[in-house]
Amino acid sequence: MPSKSVLEAKQAVVAELAERLQGSVMGVVVSYKGINVEDDTKLRKELRENNVKYTVVKNTLLKRATDKAGLSEMDSVLEGTTALATSDEDYTAAARILANFAKKNDYFQIKSGYMDGAVVDLDTIDHLAKLPTREVLLANVLGAFQAPIASFARAVQAIVDKGGVENCEPAAKEEEAAPAEEAPAEAPAEAPAEEAKADEAE
Repeated sequence: MPSKSVLEAKQAVVAELAERLQGSVMGVVVSYKGINVEDDTKLRKELRENNVKYTVVKNTLLKRATDKAGLSEMDSVLEGTTALATSDEDYTAAARILANFAKKNDYFQIKSGYMDGAVVDLDTIDHLAKLPTREVLLANVLGAFQAPIASFARAVQAIVDKGGVENCEPAAKEEEAAPAEEAPAEAPAEAPAEEAKADEAE
């Protein structure tokens, strides 16, 4: 029978794993059987650079943690060699990196995964793996916002190059000037009567 200290250590690991599962937006469980040290080192480096936490875990402890975190649907795949990759912010990094690695290494296999506290199937993980990186998405959004601004800037520059608004819009200037012209004054209504009196006086 395990000693009290051993049981407490396992309970602490389970609690930490459960907290990690609940605190992450995305997680992937893999079988790493057959991976060599060199490949493992490269994989861990890439995951770390993308803020993905990757650790080898014991199935019995992970099962307890998944049950505690409400992810017990993953229990059926927790056998053999198991490693857990989790991301606190990025929904695609873990799936993308691990899926690409699995394509190049037949012995490496994705077992299951979850997103926002719910277990997802392998097709969903595959779709997530094919999405662009966060940086690419942000660049695309920024480009979409900059396009109209760039067009406006080119139009303004074209006006400046042609010598200003006066040279680019003469018709508009004439239309603005037209209302300023005064209409000819109408002759007073009493003028004919005054002229008639003047003729009589002569």
